[in-house]
Amino acid sequence: MAEEQEPADSQRQHWQHTYAAHPGMYGQEPSGPAVHAAAVFRAAGVREVLELGAGHGRDALFFAREGFTVRATDFSPVGLEQLRDAAHARGLDERVATAVHDVREPLPLPDASVDAVFAHMLLCMALSTNEIHALVGEVRRVLRPGGVFVYTVRHTGDAHYGAGTAHGDDIFELGGFAVHFFGRELVDVLADGWTLDEVHAFEEGELPRRLWRVTQTRPR
Repeated sequence: MAEEQEPADSQRQHWQHTYAAHPGMYGQEPSGPAVHAAAVFRAAGVREVLELGAGHGRDALFFAREGFTVRATDFSPVGLEQLRDAAHARGLDERVATAVHDVREPLPLPDASVDAVFAHMLLCMALSTNEIHALVGEVRRVLRPGGVFVYTVRHTGDAHYGAGTAHGDDIFELGGFAVHFFGRELVDVLADGWTLDEVHAFEEGELPRRLWRVTQTRPR
């Protein structure tokens, strides 16, 4: 177990230093997946969004501006402090709540208490396959019946797949950042017991990174 957790533990420190050195490193504009998710959530009648791996909060702030109540979690207190400051500056304090949380631990929420969950490149962090399964199980637990889960992951067609330091379990570290690259089989297995609404391939960034945007719904 200690060997499985070591890459994720080192990544926590890496992200802490990165957010401290580069405040607002992803800018203020929302990600494309967040814009898509907001439309999906609105069509589903969602009022509250749980964002996992919110970082400094560009997508959480976007959801709040769109009228959703947002609970944003991350394992970096530095990133969440930047999110709270930005929410205060924009008058969004009442719509945004934050909590430091490591997704290797159970979500600190009751069963069936959340309308929707969003996670942009969180599941493809330095998490083992077993930890990813446990996390998706937790997402299903806290979602209400009919609740929607939108997540994105880098996949095995990405240019960085197989590059850098191999940690096993399709996790590769390059430039200090570790990524668990998803094969399509893993996406399908994680959707077992859900309604798999969409698996959309897209590209992001300068490399570009190659990702899937997955939308799945907890059955009623």
